[in-house]
Amino acid sequence: MTTLDADVLVTEAQRSTGLTDFGDDTLPVRVGMVVDRLNSAELDETGSQAATHTIKGLLTSRLRFVADRARLPLEAERITAPLFATGEPRSGTTLLHALLAEDEGSRALRFWEVMYPSPPPGPADGDDPRRKQADADWREILARIPPWIVSHPYNDLLGAGLPECERTWAFDFRAMNPSAWWRVPVTIQNFPQDHHAQYALHRMMLQHIQYTRPPKRWVLKGFHGRRLRALFDTYPDARIVWVHRDPVQVLASQIVAFGQINESLAGTLDWRQYARDTIEGSRANFHAYLTDPFVDDPRIHHVRYRDFVTDPVETIGGFYDFAGLPFTTETEKAMRDYLVTNRSDRYGKFTYSTDVLPVSVEELHEEFAAYRDRFGIDIETRH
Repeated sequence: MTTLDADVLVTEAQRSTGLTDFGDDTLPVRVGMVVDRLNSAELDETGSQAATHTIKGLLTSRLRFVADRARLPLEAERITAPLFATGEPRSGTTLLHALLAEDEGSRALRFWEVMYPSPPPGPADGDDPRRKQADADWREILARIPPWIVSHPYNDLLGAGLPECERTWAFDFRAMNPSAWWRVPVTIQNFPQDHHAQYALHRMMLQHIQYTRPPKRWVLKGFHGRRLRALFDTYPDARIVWVHRDPVQVLASQIVAFGQINESLAGTLDWRQYARDTIEGSRANFHAYLTDPFVDDPRIHHVRYRDFVTDPVETIGGFYDFAGLPFTTETEKAMRDYLVTNRSDRYGKFTYSTDVLPVSVEELHEEFAAYRDRFGIDIETRH
């Protein structure tokens, strides 16, 4: 077993790039936390090499990203009135985001841009080698995690796929995103959060990718429900569409989908413990939404999952009305065409059962009754 050394990894990244500024003096502390986690996993030589490669890649990417901001007028880029899709994982937010990205007047992040952001991709042409590199990365990811293309068919876009907002701070070492850590045989994990620092980095990434490109409205997607204060402090003119689904179905789907990812990465998974951990983390979110005053912020448009899946495009039209945006015939057609050509079961039907829940369904329905009442959600019956 090889023991990783955070100080050595940081120093090697600086030496290899000739750069020293990470833009945050606290970053090495978080690198140390990640390294401690990896060392405790007792990785074999192959795993240690993969971890070393991943950490160095994230560190060098961060150094180059910060250097770009020192030499280019990126701070002058204005991020105006972005649209955010949010909701608990497995609530239809990825489809919502994909449809929002079909509007010609909008711009969405692409995986190749956030995986390889430097130099800023705006001036790059269609033959930029980073596109092919991200495609190759995603083929490797999907080979490593075969079930992911079924539970998340949007991954077929490879490097042109739509990342969640959380991917913009992968090189901040606060979360082990699967699309950054797929080579390392460990379960994904989050580390202590600083929401304002993370959204500042998110905004920097948008400026980075927008640089030299014609202005468009950003459409974004992430799990923002517990970070609303920081989001609105960073983007005061943002508008959010928030999909709410029966928590019992959300939890069961999360356990299976994310469990498959973690099992594929780590090789084995204690499914009972994983189910318990998932329940504890997600139930805290559902309860917090009932007391957070920002959930009632007038910049948020709440929709029901049932309404969204019945007619996704009509639901988005309602969000456009809420945000004061024109919902053109061309935009509606593009979205409806997307639904026809991108069936959610194109790689097989993702299946799960409430049998994976470590708590009785009846008990959970009772626990989440206040949440369902607050957002007008019915108990979801699956056939």
